[in-house]
Amino acid sequence: MTTRRFLQLDVFAPAPGAGNPLAVMLDADGLDAARMQAFAAWTNLSETIFFLPPSTGGADYRIRIFTPRMELPFAGHPSVGAAWAAVEAGLALPRGGRLVQQCAAGLLPVRVEPAQGRLQPSVRSPHARVRDEPAPDWLLAGEVFGARRGPLQPALWNNGPDWWLLELADAAAVRGWRPDMGAIAALPGNGKLAVFAAGDDGADLVVRGFAPGVGIAEDPATGSVNASIAAALHRAGRLPGHAGRYLASQGREIGRDARLQLAVDAEGEVWVGGPVHAVIRGTVDW
Repeated sequence: MTTRRFLQLDVFAPAPGAGNPLAVMLDADGLDAARMQAFAAWTNLSETIFFLPPSTGGADYRIRIFTPRMELPFAGHPSVGAAWAAVEAGLALPRGGRLVQQCAAGLLPVRVEPAQGRLQPSVRSPHARVRDEPAPDWLLAGEVFGARRGPLQPALWNNGPDWWLLELADAAAVRGWRPDMGAIAALPGNGKLAVFAAGDDGADLVVRGFAPGVGIAEDPATGSVNASIAAALHRAGRLPGHAGRYLASQGREIGRDARLQLAVDAEGEVWVGGPVHAVIRGTVDW
């Protein structure tokens, strides 16, 4: 039995308890995929990450990302949390506020910058693309589970994971939405759907993410889906906020208050970031 350093972080959280928890195993060398998957299932969090030595030049650190059921090539809150943990644990030293993360999606640029006296990471998402998958009739209706649709056509987007994106008419429709989880779970692309609309209470966008197809009824804060939404709105010429930057709110409906910072750069690439807090520090025997 090997004792390994462990963290549990709260990502996209203005204060501990407001964001999305992330399990972090800092010393995962020697674990195979089956043992990582078993640990991720045991933590029962939406994602667990495992730090490993980089296997290619140019990477400052390498992670593998697991849900309780599967490995992911990329996910937003694990990548933002990983950047924070890599610096905090001394696994990587930023050069000019920059790092490079290696994961199954490839090499991803990372910014680590001070904000309100804390390091705040942001990660460049893999390029988001629309999948050639027809939407079911119920998703194309003028009203979806009692809420009016917004102008953006529903579509399946991918930037590592697949997410269906559905714009609703306004923030109240998003916050009060009562979806049919069975219908969402049956969607192609592992049964995941995000709804969004123009924001409220200081946020430019309000977002909710439902993933019953992978065992997560509603996610508190989802970096990958927010990055795909930013890509979709940018393509439509409807990016909110100012100068390519905006703030998204997610998780309030399940007792959180996550704040995700999105930015679209001059090349049209999407960066997602936000505050990170360490809630648990210790070791695990696995």
